[in-house]
Amino acid sequence: MYPRSTTRPFSVRATYLSLLCVLPALSACCGWDAMSFRSQSPEPSKWSLPDVRLVGDMASPVGMSPIEVESVTIVTGLRGTGSDPTPGPQRARLLSELLGRKVATPNQMLASDSTSLVLLRAILPPGAQKGDRVDVELRVPSRSETTDLTGGWLMPTRLKEIRLLKGQFHDGHVMALAKGAVLVDPAANDDRDSVLVGRGRVLGGAVVTVNRPLGLILKSDFRSAINSARIENAINKRFSTFRNGVKVGVATAKNDKYVELAVNPEYKDNIGRYMRVVRSVAMKETSIQRVERLGALEKALLDPETAAAAALQLEAMGKEAVDILCKGIESQDTEVRFYAAEALAFLDRHEAAKPLAEAARKEPAFRVFALAALSAMNSFDAHEQLRDLLSMPSVETRYGAFRALWAMNPNDALVLGEDMNGQFSYHVLDTTGPPMIHVTRSHRPEVVIFGSDQRFLPPLAVNAGNQIMVTSSSPGEISVSKFAVNEANQKRIVSTRVDEVIRAIVELGGTYPDVVQALQEAKTAGALAGRFEADALPTAGRKYDRPASARRRTPPPTGGARGRSPSVAGKANSRENTAQTTKTGNDPSPMSRFFARMTGRKSG
Repeated sequence: MYPRSTTRPFSVRATYLSLLCVLPALSACCGWDAMSFRSQSPEPSKWSLPDVRLVGDMASPVGMSPIEVESVTIVTGLRGTGSDPTPGPQRARLLSELLGRKVATPNQMLASDSTSLVLLRAILPPGAQKGDRVDVELRVPSRSETTDLTGGWLMPTRLKEIRLLKGQFHDGHVMALAKGAVLVDPAANDDRDSVLVGRGRVLGGAVVTVNRPLGLILKSDFRSAINSARIENAINKRFSTFRNGVKVGVATAKNDKYVELAVNPEYKDNIGRYMRVVRSVAMKETSIQRVERLGALEKALLDPETAAAAALQLEAMGKEAVDILCKGIESQDTEVRFYAAEALAFLDRHEAAKPLAEAARKEPAFRVFALAALSAMNSFDAHEQLRDLLSMPSVETRYGAFRALWAMNPNDALVLGEDMNGQFSYHVLDTTGPPMIHVTRSHRPEVVIFGSDQRFLPPLAVNAGNQIMVTSSSPGEISVSKFAVNEANQKRIVSTRVDEVIRAIVELGGTYPDVVQALQEAKTAGALAGRFEADALPTAGRKYDRPASARRRTPPPTGGARGRSPSVAGKANSRENTAQTTKTGNDPSPMSRFFARMTGRKSG
């Protein structure tokens, strides 16, 4: 068995689905919208269920909205592309910050063309805890004369909730600390993409300094200390966690209208599903009622129209629902197999591994949820299924499998990789599929090489940031040179292997953005034979083509990861999502939009 790490990193919540999830918009960041909490206590309408009250009938979730934190700060290390900020509240605020840091000549620093004032933003997702890392987005102000943030370094900065009232900033508490190398879309061009080069991101650059609580607010008709305690008791019979090595319930009744929730470890990377399952817990039922409900849910599970809702309630019932869910994975219907397997995965049953891997291979609509569920398992079978997926032709499937393995256990030798001088995580996988190099532009700085013997093709002449050049020299050799002001020139001669070139760039002080820039320029110039991809994760919201014989109505939403479960339609778009695929060959157009998706949150 491959035990999962006790401190699980940032998500196939996203992530993992942070696997899956990158943030096109604020609502997508957390995967919830106004419709997400409707029918949160799903009741399959075709099958008559015993009249049993669920937690969701009495209480609604709180703490599920993202929190935006901001700051005004300075980026240094620019190569003559910075500017002196114009007078105004932003400059005044930054000067105050610099004076607070004991900078002797702050105005002189701001006037340098190697620095620029920038506006920062980070999103703290639901359930964020101290020590979690989130991305930092930054941009130059609209009237700034800064022309390019490439090669910049974000100085240490405190992020807070900020409001501008009557021309003055009002701060909340410090909620995150940020710093790090700025990644600008390497395909952006100063002349054509002036907006893009004035924006950037520090991947995982903000460390959360507060715990974001989750909880339930009792509906007005049920508010009382007795009902609050009843909800606590019902939830704790099903879910627990560990506090200081002691097993305790996840729910704590704080008063007559609020119950606080800790996160059960199995759902750490799947907060949305966790809240749905919690709200599907029965408040109280007799043994006869429970047997009757299990029988009705079994019938509902085996019907594709109601399988999603039934599986969620069965998952909330726990171990006694396992036999029924195992019947579901033997069904001939794709939807029934998937929803049953998804629920089994969060009950950590090894039987879920094979049908979930099958769904990830064959059905794009279920892929993101299948990978998220596999990542939640503590099973040898799940590990082996994910390992096999690493060699699939599908880009998003193989990288999604890598992220699922990393979310399952980041210390697994297969995906452990190397820490490249604190700049990024580097992974070289000896896989049998088509050669591919994958980088991230959200979540965590990471380079993954699928196929260990990939090589650059001559001629090669690319930049790795503002100070490093990579050029082909004699046959079979590449020169990696660094030219920096007030420093002696440095050079490394390596073979054409991509692995050796990346290591040479880092050895000369190159950052993650420098490595990404070199790889992107090489691909654009035709010097990289394999595929070069960024944020190639499966997405939520795809349509599933339900067979006509089963197509009667759409089941209530469930969903394993951040985002919605696949919608059902008469015709589906079963094509693999390529929105996050980079441009290749000689196409100079930019890669997919810089602030992309990653549905999950990870720590570490």
